[in-house]
Amino acid sequence: MFRHIFNQSSVPNVSPEQASLKQKAGAIIVDVREPSEWQEGHINNAIHIPLGSLSRQLSELDRSREIITVCCSGQRSMAAAQTLQQAGFSQVSNLAGGMNAWIRQRLPVRKP
Repeated sequence: MFRHIFNQSSVPNVSPEQASLKQKAGAIIVDVREPSEWQEGHINNAIHIPLGSLSRQLSELDRSREIITVCCSGQRSMAAAQTLQQAGFSQVSNLAGGMNAWIRQRLPVRKP
């Protein structure tokens, strides 16, 4: 799955601000970080599916809604977005800069 990181991508990147607006309009945020990273803080109402589990959990996602993938910096989430596209999801984008960028923009982070 990680081989996709180095391929040229047709997945659009969105800024943290764009992701926040898209989420408010109905987009689903899928956080593909590991459980320990998720516990440190995540985007409110995001769905947590670690990258290694994504292929097995595709049925949990609504294909009719836009999906924005997120990780720590944007690399794993780009691989996840490409996996979703290859699985037939048509409305997929990647959060540029990941949670690092989200936090830099002072957008809300939920901690359990």
